[in-house]
Amino acid sequence: MPYPTGAPVTDRRPTLSHQVLQDRLDALARLHRVPGAQLAVDTGTQVLSVHTGTADVATGTPFTADTAVPLGSVTKAYTAAAVMILADDGDLDPDDPVVEFLPELRELPEVAIRHLLGHTAGLPTGPDSDTAAGTTASRYLSTVCTARDALFAPGTGFSYSNAGYVAAGRLVEAVTGMTWQEAVRVLLLEPLGTVPAFLDDTRPTRPIAAGHALNTASGRTRPAHQNLAPVEAPAGALLASALDLAVLGKALAGRSAALPSATAARMRRPEPGAAPGVLADAWGLGLALFRQDGRWWYGHDGNAQGTSCHLRAEPDGGMVVAFTGNAGGATALWRDLVEDITRITGVRVPTAPSPAHRGAPVALPECAGTYRNGRMEYRITIGANGSPALSVDGDSPVPLICYPDLSCDLVDPATGRREPGGRFHRDPVTGAVDRVQISGRTARRTDIA
Repeated sequence: MPYPTGAPVTDRRPTLSHQVLQDRLDALARLHRVPGAQLAVDTGTQVLSVHTGTADVATGTPFTADTAVPLGSVTKAYTAAAVMILADDGDLDPDDPVVEFLPELRELPEVAIRHLLGHTAGLPTGPDSDTAAGTTASRYLSTVCTARDALFAPGTGFSYSNAGYVAAGRLVEAVTGMTWQEAVRVLLLEPLGTVPAFLDDTRPTRPIAAGHALNTASGRTRPAHQNLAPVEAPAGALLASALDLAVLGKALAGRSAALPSATAARMRRPEPGAAPGVLADAWGLGLALFRQDGRWWYGHDGNAQGTSCHLRAEPDGGMVVAFTGNAGGATALWRDLVEDITRITGVRVPTAPSPAHRGAPVALPECAGTYRNGRMEYRITIGANGSPALSVDGDSPVPLICYPDLSCDLVDPATGRREPGGRFHRDPVTGAVDRVQISGRTARRTDIA
């Protein structure tokens, strides 16, 4: 897919009404039962921020413009930017083998730093947070980053990996001599003007929001406990406001002294081999890339326990859209808000990759088998009607619908609704189905020679 470096920029800058955005955010938060949320939009000529609701239903604390929300995986964009700032300073090169800095990756000498940031290292996702709690980064990496568990040769595929960002955070510590938190604060947060906030803060210096879960039986919303393991901090421990995310988006467009423009442009460039499937159209160094109306947008999505946070920006037109919400239903709220922005401004902001034209469903009996991503087991079975179903770690099977291009949809057993699921891959030599990518994570088949 070609990457335009000088897409035409419209002369007409979109304009937005603060009151219209406020009214829509208020209404949609009620509709989706989201206690609190914030939307920030930078059109290139104006910056608007609106917020609504409550930061924590247990305390009744109001949600303010400065309220920081657990970002989940949007943290990875900050970690990647910190790594690239070190590269700009000459402390490392993105093409350097990671093992030169981290001996824990001695079994994977071909993995380069850019492979970690672009999820093309072939690393498994890593253990769940409860399993990772209490372990050190060195022990974590020595256990996960093994030749036995490698999913593919570095640079030849894509698999979203928290483990890759545990390694990236450990890399920052090895180069700077600081903790990941200290390094991110000094290298990026303070230059951006962002007041630091992390999940393990016992005395936060700014207002923070709790995540929330909806009890469907009682209809009540309750605060959710954040259980990210300390070792996973570089993959998901930051808290920030939508305004903070908008400032990051501006920097990643090369419009801030906090990040050199050439470094930002390097982060936005699609990485070879990065085919993220249902997550995005391509992937850069820490950034998801979306193709929309002949232009590339960049950003990231993140979900912590009971939160949903999103960043989108288009560097040529200069538009940045950021959102933070403190409930699981905030993902649907975000999508509705984007539709409103499109309707008002005529600028289509992507929330998902470009739709594929896949043809009619086909039978794919050869996909049946067992696949693994680290400790996770994906099992594909074929039912009596010839249709495949997916079970992850022994959970109830979910029906699959397959297409000629080897992509597949997941089918909700209760509603029959289809959701883009992922794609199967064939071995280029044998032609056998040897991998499956589900929701951006690749699993390698283990029951074939």
